[in-house]
Amino acid sequence: MNRPAPISRLSLRHAIPHPLAIEQWAEVRPLIDGRDVLAAIHPAGVSSCSRREWFGPAEEWPLAALEEPRRIELSNNDCCTGCCGGVFVTIHRQGDLVVWSAWQNTHDIRVPVPADVRFDAAQYDAELARAVADTSWEEPVDTVARLLTREFGKSGWFERWDCAVERVEPRREVPEGVEVYFGRRRDAGAYRAEFAFDLPVTRHEPAGEQARRFIGLITADDPRETAEPL
Repeated sequence: MNRPAPISRLSLRHAIPHPLAIEQWAEVRPLIDGRDVLAAIHPAGVSSCSRREWFGPAEEWPLAALEEPRRIELSNNDCCTGCCGGVFVTIHRQGDLVVWSAWQNTHDIRVPVPADVRFDAAQYDAELARAVADTSWEEPVDTVARLLTREFGKSGWFERWDCAVERVEPRREVPEGVEVYFGRRRDAGAYRAEFAFDLPVTRHEPAGEQARRFIGLITADDPRETAEPL
């Protein structure tokens, strides 16, 4: 008699990257039944699911489970996976289950990859939402970067000047800070970073107060006149 396939439990853990890493937003690392699966099959790699990718609607989160299967990049070597490889998995919602299948380790094909993993969809969705809401792990640069990203994503401030934010980057190398890159509208609505605000962040002042001060600084005048040109 065949036993029913086991149901695993997903947990997500935030990890602060090295100050010299290419990706400075925190890693979001998946744990399956308490085990860091990337540490097991790609120990030298970093999670490709950085915190920067979790600001949009839930269906656009990196690990969102949709009815249409999606091939997801889980890890890389702090480099392009087309160059150095990484770990990939297909995520698919099947009724009240979420299935991770078709694992690939293009970094090292000799390393065994997991078999299909099944999660309870309700627990899976709740864990994704919990991880997005969790800020307990943040350092000051993370808090400031998060608050600026959310503020300028909803306020429309840069759009008033026919501009758009291209990216917000925490900087962990001393002196710590947050960089806001933006540019003017181009043909077909495209944007390219042409200006930047370099905002020094300290550990001696509440991060929320620093973020409010930076928002006030940036929104006090035409940002094209107050930012540094690139």
